[in-house]
Amino acid sequence: MVSSVLCRCVASPPPEAAAAASSSASSPASVDPCGGAVCGGPDHRLRLWSLFQTLDVNRDGGLCVNDLAVGLGRLGLHRTEGELQKIVQAGDKDLDGQLDFEEFVHYLQDHEKKLRLVFKSLDKKNDGRIDAQEIMQSLRDLGVKISEQQAEKILKSMDKNGTMTIDWNEWRDYHLLHPVENIPEIILYWKHSTIFDVGENLTVPDEFTVEERQTGMWWRHLVAGGGAGAVSRTCTAPLDRLKVLMQVHASRSNNMCIVGGFTQMIREGGAKSLWRGNGINVLKIAPESAIKFMAYEQIKRLVGSDQETLRIHERLVAGSLAGAIAQSSIYPMEVLKTRMALRKTGQYSGMLDCARKILAREGVAAFYKGYVPNMLGIIPYAGIDLAVYETLKNAWLQRYAVNSADPGVFVLLACGTMSSTCGQLASYPLALVRTRMQAQASIEGAPEVTMSSLFRQILRTEGAFGLYRGLAPNFMKVIPAVSISYVVYENLKITLGVQSR
Repeated sequence: MVSSVLCRCVASPPPEAAAAASSSASSPASVDPCGGAVCGGPDHRLRLWSLFQTLDVNRDGGLCVNDLAVGLGRLGLHRTEGELQKIVQAGDKDLDGQLDFEEFVHYLQDHEKKLRLVFKSLDKKNDGRIDAQEIMQSLRDLGVKISEQQAEKILKSMDKNGTMTIDWNEWRDYHLLHPVENIPEIILYWKHSTIFDVGENLTVPDEFTVEERQTGMWWRHLVAGGGAGAVSRTCTAPLDRLKVLMQVHASRSNNMCIVGGFTQMIREGGAKSLWRGNGINVLKIAPESAIKFMAYEQIKRLVGSDQETLRIHERLVAGSLAGAIAQSSIYPMEVLKTRMALRKTGQYSGMLDCARKILAREGVAAFYKGYVPNMLGIIPYAGIDLAVYETLKNAWLQRYAVNSADPGVFVLLACGTMSSTCGQLASYPLALVRTRMQAQASIEGAPEVTMSSLFRQILRTEGAFGLYRGLAPNFMKVIPAVSISYVVYENLKITLGVQSR
């Protein structure tokens, strides 16, 4: 077993491993209060060297897939070739197809940290052991109901001393060389794009665990997310309409400010006019979310093969493609939303009247004005939003996640707000050009322009600042939108019977 190898000293460890073991043994502070790294003692590098030597069957100083297959087989651990490839890929920093000792140590340390987080989260009683009831409760939280007999069967696969409970050492030894890449626990705590709705349509869809997909919990999350988005967009609709007006009408000669913009809207159409365009903005949440989710699930299978969860660059590719498909399907509603937000009192009697008049005067092509900059905007928004959120998440987990993967509400809100803000900042010029192209026919005397000519025109007449017209109200709505959508999302989850942690 792995535990017996980890706790066996060897006569000839590498100099750096021996030095680390010697120095750490003399320092009480180096002993991990939770039981020690990997084997439970201060000279863990020495013991890792022992395991490394056992697995390095051809004695070439590196662990390839074949080494791991043979070495783990000798220890009674059998992994598929795909699982072994994931282990090597996860730890192979220099991309030479194998793990040297340092890469092996780093892989196990990172992997053990994830395992410890999961163990602590499963240990509901906080007594250092996992029993059948705790397994049943944890799986219920994931949306899976199992019997006590099934839970005991899971326990027996890891229980080495017959106590029908699993301690940390048994849990670690069983999972240590098993390629758990993304713990479902952490995914559930750190759900992002469904929770944090800021009115943008460029976010990457959520990851759902296999259990959530099999039990139908995913649609409840989508419904909760849709409801949260509807409430948050309605609450921040005046800021959103002001942003559209500033994007289209503000210029050097017409320097529209926030107070002046609100005054102008109320004077022209009363307080009710602040919500123009919000109805269709809410209506398009449901079809867009459904199409994006279905497309994402299909693309995931192509991008990530049989993986349950995707790496960040795979999520970006799959999410961007899914977003492009969803946006292409509902894009006419985007144009209608812009036209409705810009309309004057009495111009249209409703959404259908607006659609009929656009079709009669401008033809079908009008419903796809601004389509190109909108599609191009998906990549910088989704990419930076994902990258910033994952960076902040990993930084928090590495520094603060000792006993739980749960970051708490304020950390989630801060991470979601910062990542969304960075994503919007990167894609805003494309969003502004898209909105102006959508609004062209609603501006009297406005000539037909292409995306590139509109960019040049804005830079020539207004400078680089002109590409960020309306940015202030756009950023003003981020914090309230994120906060409102989170609160509504959590309450809707309870109503729909989705377990909250």
